[in-house]
Amino acid sequence: MIPLVDPRAEYESLKSELDKVILGVAGSGQYVLGANVEAFEKEFAAYIGVEHAIGTGSGTDALRIALLSLGVKTGDEVITSPFSFVATADSIAQIGAIPVFVDIDPETFNIDAHKIEHKISSKTKALLPVHLFGQPCEMDMIGDLADEYGLKVLEDCAQAAGAGFGAKKTGSIGHAGAFSFFPTKNLGCMGDGGMITTNDDETANMARMLRVHGAASKYDHEMLGYNSRLDEVQAAVLRVKLKMLDGWINLRIQAAKLYDEHITAEHVTKPAVDNGSKHAFNIYTITTGKRDRLAAHLKKNDISSSVNYPTPLHLQKAFSYLGYEKNSLREAEQASSEVLSLPMHPHLSTQQVQTVADCVNSFDPYNG
Repeated sequence: MIPLVDPRAEYESLKSELDKVILGVAGSGQYVLGANVEAFEKEFAAYIGVEHAIGTGSGTDALRIALLSLGVKTGDEVITSPFSFVATADSIAQIGAIPVFVDIDPETFNIDAHKIEHKISSKTKALLPVHLFGQPCEMDMIGDLADEYGLKVLEDCAQAAGAGFGAKKTGSIGHAGAFSFFPTKNLGCMGDGGMITTNDDETANMARMLRVHGAASKYDHEMLGYNSRLDEVQAAVLRVKLKMLDGWINLRIQAAKLYDEHITAEHVTKPAVDNGSKHAFNIYTITTGKRDRLAAHLKKNDISSSVNYPTPLHLQKAFSYLGYEKNSLREAEQASSEVLSLPMHPHLSTQQVQTVADCVNSFDPYNG
């Protein structure tokens, strides 16, 4: 079976170094907010190109805490994409704010920046663009809208560590960025972990308090907060992997180019890359009107695939209270019915890419 992702291969390629740092943490006796977390926050901030990086227990917590740190409150509206993992929208709803969905650009799968303005209201507080699959959003236009209407911009970078828009890395363009270090991400740990990035001192200070029960110092709680800390083991692992990230992304880009070259089936549309941006290819996603049958064909030939995402957020039961109906966001709904993600990871061999492409090309959409 050609796997969709392969975190174990990452571990095997760095086994001696990872084992050493993990045992080092075990022997240190300091497991929460220790030297590795502090060092990784500084290293990640330098890599992204920001003043502050604040580790959290997960990418979802990074989104939630970042929104609160940017001043989003109960009843505020936050504009975002309906075509994303549920964490994007439930982080908004869980703090009492209201997700407002804007349809996507069918070529990039990202929020359509041209459609944002007509959804801005007097209640709008922030824009939450998602750099889906590793493709940066149109941040120039989003930034201009935010400036014009006095809005905050939080970048959802869960799938876009190492991606870039113009001369900047994702996570350094808006007022803050939120990252996930789930094991299948471009930069993944061995469990859950997240990070908030920002250049704003006040936002950073607020995030640091919120991740430790709203405490400015031990036992001095200025607000209600969370227990959401990146632990020492995960930080130690991420410090090792951060040094590999750009090289791994280059391998992903090479694999994507091979897919683009060798997938020739007329029934398949390959992912687009916006000019001037660096797609990090956390996920390589095609579209086809025969998605389910193609997935079955791949499985029959020992090739993994995945559907990201089969139901857009505005049609999920959890968000039914918002009142969206079917056909209200047509591009997102169309994408959900046609997307299929193919194997993509930095240890994918040229032969494996060729095998996957050949299998896609051999599928007959008109028979069977």
